[in-house]
Amino acid sequence: MSISSPGANGAAASAPAADLIRESSDAGFRADVLEASRDTPVLVDFWAPWCGPCRQLTPALEKVIREKNGAIKLVKINIDDHPGVAGQLGVQSIPAVFAFAGGRPVDGFMGAMPEGEVRRFAERVIAAAPPAAPAADSLEAQIAEALKVAEEAVAAGDLSQAAQIFGMVLQHAPDNEVALVGLAKVYFDAGESEQARVTLAMVPEEKRKDDAYLALFNAIRLHDEAAHLSESATLEAAVAADPNNHQARFDLAVVLNAEGKRVEAAEALVAIFKRDRTWNEDGARKKLLEFFEAWGPKDPATLKGRRLLSAALFS
Repeated sequence: MSISSPGANGAAASAPAADLIRESSDAGFRADVLEASRDTPVLVDFWAPWCGPCRQLTPALEKVIREKNGAIKLVKINIDDHPGVAGQLGVQSIPAVFAFAGGRPVDGFMGAMPEGEVRRFAERVIAAAPPAAPAADSLEAQIAEALKVAEEAVAAGDLSQAAQIFGMVLQHAPDNEVALVGLAKVYFDAGESEQARVTLAMVPEEKRKDDAYLALFNAIRLHDEAAHLSESATLEAAVAADPNNHQARFDLAVVLNAEGKRVEAAEALVAIFKRDRTWNEDGARKKLLEFFEAWGPKDPATLKGRRLLSAALFS
């Protein structure tokens, strides 16, 4: 792309420097980045005055932005003065640069990089940017599209990208239950159960009947239950020493589930049920049903567990 070429959204061949590069804040982030990126891609440079690599990177960023003459913009945020958005995006070291297009994060990098790499990064963002959103495009439609992209990121295992998008949705709609549950699940899958619990608690009371909410709520509860039990090796030894030690086998199932060994957890509970259906007031079967609810009806472990339970019930 030549220096004088317009951007993918039809930007003018020349744009005032003040429109291309600006300082912003947590309060201004929505307008300066999210809204602005629906028309033109925006790079966000998270920096601080004490950061040496930041002083190396920022001039390269500014030079490249000016070269592109309106095809892409730069917003600089001092994290010492404005730590909120950086925290939501999970910024742990600076410089950190995030690219936004279409109202959502699309790419990024950490640390200083040479001017040539900065230029290639900017050109990649410009090339991939969607057309400017039509004015009639509703916020609800934009949120729905963002949630779809976030869920695709979760399915692809890109928890960082999913967290960023869910966080941006919550900038617009703080009580959006899909984004809150999605972000909480990202935290839980990343091993941050306390943050998952706090985020899930933000779901409005009247919206806590959704299957996704209930599944995650139960998954967190089961994880907390396992935290107070012995390690799986200790429990396995207890079961091996006494196969009729139903409590040890029950605890083992809870721990195995927390370790992600869902099929093994189901098998342990079915083994109790086969030996003594009345133990602990039908506790093994009830716990297995809790597992199914937490795993979801389509999970392979749920499907196998239901087959095992059915076989035991009618044997």
